[in-house]
Amino acid sequence: MTYHFGAPPLDSLVEDHRVHRSLYTEPSIFASEMNKVFGGTWTFLAHESELPAANDFVRKKLGLRPVIVTRDRTGALHVLLNRCTHRGATVCRQDEGNARRFTCPYHNWSFDNTGVLAGVPIEDGYGPEFDKSQHGLGKVRVESYRGFIFGTLNQEMPPLETHLGVAARLIDEWLDRWPGGKLVVRRGTHRLVCAGNWKLVYDNSADGYHPGFSHASLLRMRKERYGGGVDMQWALGNVDEGLQTVADIGNGHTFIDQRAEIKNYWEQAAPMPGENRYEQIIRDRLGDKADAALDVVMGSGMNLNIFPNLLIIGNQIQVIEPQSVNLTHLTWYATALEADDLPPEVNALRMRLQEDFPSFGEPDDLANFEECQVGLGIPEMEWVLTGRHLNTGKEYTGPKGLLTGPVSDELPLRVFWREWKRLMTSTAALAAS
Repeated sequence: MTYHFGAPPLDSLVEDHRVHRSLYTEPSIFASEMNKVFGGTWTFLAHESELPAANDFVRKKLGLRPVIVTRDRTGALHVLLNRCTHRGATVCRQDEGNARRFTCPYHNWSFDNTGVLAGVPIEDGYGPEFDKSQHGLGKVRVESYRGFIFGTLNQEMPPLETHLGVAARLIDEWLDRWPGGKLVVRRGTHRLVCAGNWKLVYDNSADGYHPGFSHASLLRMRKERYGGGVDMQWALGNVDEGLQTVADIGNGHTFIDQRAEIKNYWEQAAPMPGENRYEQIIRDRLGDKADAALDVVMGSGMNLNIFPNLLIIGNQIQVIEPQSVNLTHLTWYATALEADDLPPEVNALRMRLQEDFPSFGEPDDLANFEECQVGLGIPEMEWVLTGRHLNTGKEYTGPKGLLTGPVSDELPLRVFWREWKRLMTSTAALAAS
């Protein structure tokens, strides 16, 4: 079955318990997603700690659109379309830096870091009616919540915090584990390439069904070498008999809550080089506060997935970056906590722990995503199942009024596809300001 956007209708491709394989393989669907999904909702772009000073900038993408996230001389944030209004060349060709202006190397048109066209060589060649104020860089609507910068081309979207809803409160819980601590992401990245559709990554983001199988060798090695209680051991066996849950938190966002499985964060952390020596230093310096400091070394026990591209996993931020229908880039950002009362050894341990899963666990996932993409190319097998626990009676309304299920529930897939379909059938006009 070959799908051409608009016929057959999306309703025939997204059902309650399954979706059609063409949603992962058809280039025309991917092209529409880059407009309707990535342009039509609040999409994560950068973290404010990547732009700590006035006139700092970072180069990012909104779907496939190259953008520049800037902080002007007053500290205000801007998201600019990285495309000269003259002949279309990109005006910024560095990943990050500090600049008051961006000058297009082609004809030297220059723009300030708010997007205003500041200079045109031999300007009189355009005649007396040429108005520079009409030819600034395109601007993306931008808002930030607690350092997380989002952009959208949909001028009808509600304010960012309203759109995040419950996710905003969970971001608060994630950030406030050490009172007064400031999150910083300029601590290095793992950059990975996946020969698969971007939605395969999001499908996996709240999938509590796979870890005990996909990551079995890693989990067994840890258990054999380090004994019981090590991170993620609860993934072995029948996970539905455990205490983890998944929840629909609105607007396509989903949440895995592992916290009930964690008796002691530090003792259940994965092994780290130098941990015994660093632990002793932290205990010597902090005394009664040491246990709390060691707890923030380990991940939070939360997988918070913010539609369509931001995944907060443990202490890390993963960003999904679509490239084509069957190619996706993934960036894992390491985080640190800055606080006067935290010894530097806490962040040293965080870094060692944040090297662990992207190096030893994520390759398992990428191999599966890529093999899914291969398998989805078989035209005679049309459907992908999303109905686990849909009809088992195990979903319930949780204490915060959230639809919740056991951790292997495919509820998060159904939540994703509901929001995806809403955006893909939306008639909202998308425009730069």
